[in-house]
Amino acid sequence: MTTSPISPEQTQREEELVRTVIASFDDTSDPRLKEIMQKLVQHLHNFVRDVRLSESEWDKMIEFLTAVGHITDDRRQEFILLSDVLGISMQTVAVNNEANGDATEATVFGPFFVDDAPLIENGGDMAFGATGQACWVEGTVTDVAGTPIPGARIEIWEADDDGFYDVQYTDGRVAARAHMYSDAEGKYSFWGLTPTPYPIPHDGPVGKMLEATGRSPMRASHLHFMVTAPNMRKLVTHIFVHGDELLEGDSVFGVKDSLVKHFHYQSGDTPTPNGRDLGGRPWARTDFNIVLAPALS
Repeated sequence: MTTSPISPEQTQREEELVRTVIASFDDTSDPRLKEIMQKLVQHLHNFVRDVRLSESEWDKMIEFLTAVGHITDDRRQEFILLSDVLGISMQTVAVNNEANGDATEATVFGPFFVDDAPLIENGGDMAFGATGQACWVEGTVTDVAGTPIPGARIEIWEADDDGFYDVQYTDGRVAARAHMYSDAEGKYSFWGLTPTPYPIPHDGPVGKMLEATGRSPMRASHLHFMVTAPNMRKLVTHIFVHGDELLEGDSVFGVKDSLVKHFHYQSGDTPTPNGRDLGGRPWARTDFNIVLAPALS
């Protein structure tokens, strides 16, 4: 978009408005809220002035955000999806999870976590009938010094082989999600599904935005974890599948090299780690050792 040179008078008028709006928050009693609102105003006004936003473009932007709100409900969070595809979610993760030794890196939370997932024991099956290839996942939970952390709560959830999470179905199913606890030695293990790629929901306004900008809605294959323990920083992360073609083009920018794991594929006649009978079907296995950083004081 080409624009005419901006006159000193016009620049003065625009800058005066920015100063006036920023000053309107001067009496905010909460200093953090004051900082956030004034910085937000500064950056938003800078954006409008930088791109010389037209009134029709502003109308379209409002229409888009209204549509995002209308499609959002207790089962679908389109605002989180928008934050994800703009990289805002990952940037927020980055600024809130500073590197600490060998602590496991964090990544996006995603819109499909649900509280009160079923409890399973070590070695249990979190698939609960969801379609997909069985996958054995095991590892340890330790602190950055390598000390095992017993009793760490491990939330796990993933999409099924058709690319859907249980909450995307309308029959009330609870599948491919669970929580468990590390044992006295900090070890954990469970049966899940071998992750497969899938598209984020793209039948709404965010999907239309991706289509208009020539971007793919596909996510790299992954399995979600959220791990908490007393005095430790909460970890929200994924593991990804080595060799997945989508690792370089994940639609929400969530892939980190340290989270890419080798999934070892097993023939149907290979004995399973805990003696589970898979009826001669092939399966996979992977290791994921989780290292938690100390909580911020």
